[in-house]
This record gives sequence, structure tokens and C-alpha cells, in this order.
Amino acid sequence: MKRLEVKNGIYYVGAVDWNSTSFHGYTTDHGATYNAYLIIDEKITLIDTVKEPFAGELLDRISEIIDPTKIDYLVSNHVEMDHSGAIPAVMEVAKNATIVTSAPSGLKGLQAHYGDHYNFMTVKAGDTLSLGKRSLQFVATPMLHWPDNMVTYCPEEKILFSNDAFGQHFASNKHFDTEVDLSVVMQEAEKYYANILMLYGKQAAKALEIVKGLELEMIAPSHGVIWTKYMKDIIEKYEYFCSDEVEDRAVVVFDSMWHSTEKMAFSIVEGFAKKGVTAELFDLKARHISDVITKVLNAKYVIVGTSTLNNNMLPTVGGFLTYLKGFAPKGKKAFAFGSYGWGGQGTKLVNDELEGMGCDIVMEPLKINYIPTKEQLREIEDQVAQIVE
Repeated sequence: MKRLEVKNGIYYVGAVDWNSTSFHGYTTDHGATYNAYLIIDEKITLIDTVKEPFAGELLDRISEIIDPTKIDYLVSNHVEMDHSGAIPAVMEVAKNATIVTSAPSGLKGLQAHYGDHYNFMTVKAGDTLSLGKRSLQFVATPMLHWPDNMVTYCPEEKILFSNDAFGQHFASNKHFDTEVDLSVVMQEAEKYYANILMLYGKQAAKALEIVKGLELEMIAPSHGVIWTKYMKDIIEKYEYFCSDEVEDRAVVVFDSMWHSTEKMAFSIVEGFAKKGVTAELFDLKARHISDVITKVLNAKYVIVGTSTLNNNMLPTVGGFLTYLKGFAPKGKKAFAFGSYGWGGQGTKLVNDELEGMGCDIVMEPLKINYIPTKEQLREIEDQVAQIVE
């Protein structure tokens, strides 16, 4: 294993999951990494571990630098198993190490997953741990995105080990922001925020205020590339993500049985175009809901269409709305649309879901029996243009 020294005496020892295609129900088109960092000091310290199947890779990387039995501290910033899964493997080797975790949630979570037979040290916001020449300061970030979450700051090296914040699912044998295609990494950072952290925007905003008060030369997240040259860019992105600011942009999401609802969707897009509003169209048979959610993040309009099936909405649309509801979207203008054969209940059910999650309903559900005529499609365009006005 090639050693990667990110700063003098601080090493990347994580793992690259090239074959990851899904995480938390969303697609990881560029794979994933599980980042861990080793600090060589009077007290040898490991910051986080990796997903359990990659424990061997983690220990191999550590072994290229020091004997793993000499690890004194294992800092667990987050209990979730893509961060903590290799703790048993590490502790089997480093039998005298102390696991440093947040109080009380980190301790409770780790003991629930791995038992209470390890040496634990709990820390809270503001606590400091001396490693020798360096120290670690702990900052609690509860519910970003689990109760136990914290970040770890090394003031002597000006590094923030930022846990899930500023992360991206992006596999690469290059680990710095200056070595990769920044546009792709930024897209993956947006997708990560939308699908993991959007619900916790208030907590993200509080964490940002803390981060902006630190003197930083490097942000080392638990997933994706390490931020150096482009730290300012990713921090500004996060300020935008968690601001609830919306763009004058529409996301039109639908599923259709025999293309009638699809035709309506096309007309809705044209209606927005008449008023110069960018609208993106997503057929749920072809596009994954995690890609759609990424576009919804800062969109002003969310328009959802379904055919009626068995007195209900189509299952794909129901799944999308369930996923969307979980993120508690804010500041969205919305309406439902769709075709039907006889009952037509699908659009009302979609409307009720959108209203129930706090969207501003700007139009009664658009319903068309069987196949829309050209005149009906033109009328849809005009109605959409009117709501924009």
C-alpha cells in the first residue's frame, strides 16, 4: 500500500470502494471512499475507521506507517457503520487503545453496535485531548446527521476532520481537490448534501458558523476528496445549500402508463419556458429519485404527475413523495397533474401529499380523462404560464 501523507506526520489510511453503486437508497455513480486518518505523535491517534469489509485495507495502510498495536487513541466522530465498521478489527490489534467518542450518544451507539468491553473516553463540545506536539479539539454537531455526530479540529495543523460535512461519494486514487475534476466533485457534494443532510439544514448552518471561526488549511471529510485550495468554494456551497434560498427553476416529476400524463408533463415544461423559467423533466421510470432530489434542493417549483392506478397514484410516484417528505422541503411551490380512465383519484392523492409536507399549492390538480387533445395541452401551457406571472 502506497503511503499518503496529507501533512507532516498525518496520513490518509482510508479505503476506496470502487464498486459502490448505492448508499442510503441513493445512487453513487462515482463509487465511494471511507476516509480515515492516522496522526503520528507521542500518542498515536486514528481518526475514524472504514466500512467493515475494508478493515484489512485500513490495517494494511496503517502497517505501512507504524505497528497498529501502538495506536493509543481511536477517535470515533460518527457511529454509523461506514465510519465505525472496522472498530472491532482495529481494537483486536490495538488492544490497549482508547476509543474517544461523544457523550452521551456516541458512547451509547458504539456500545449498542460493538459491546461495552472496550476502553472508552467520552468528550463534549470544547474538550481538548493532548497528543504531544499536537492537540485535538472536539465540536459536537448533533443531528448532522445522527445524534452522536462531532467533528475534530487540530489547531496546530489547522486541519478539520469534518466527518460527513463537506463530503462526497467519489472514488479516486487521488485524494485532494486539486487532483480531480472539481466540477464532478462539486456535483457529488451537492448530491450528498441533498440526500443525506438536507433535512438538517439548521444544524448545518450552526456547524458552518463554527467552521468559519476556525483557522483552516485543510478540511478532511469522511467521504471523498480532502479540501485544500477550494475550501472556500465548498464552504460557500454549503452556505447556499442550507440557506433555504430557492432558484427560479422548476422540477417536473412524473410517471405515466400510456403516455398521456407524459404529454401533460411536456406541456408543463413548455408553460414554464414561455415565462423564461428553466424546467427540468424527470420520468421516474428512467431517473433515480436521488438524482431528482438533488435538483429539488434549491428549486422554486416542484410539480408531480401520475396516472391513476387501482384508485391510487403509481407506485414510483408514491415512493418519490415518501422520499421527498422525509427531507421536509421548504419554500416550494407545487401542484399535481395526471391523466385517468374513470376514477381519477391519483392526482388528488399527490396534491394531498404535497400539501401535507408544507408545499404552497399554486394550482388545483390538473386532470385529463384518457388522452389529452392538442387544445387541452395548449391550455395547460397557458395555465402554467399564468401561475408564473
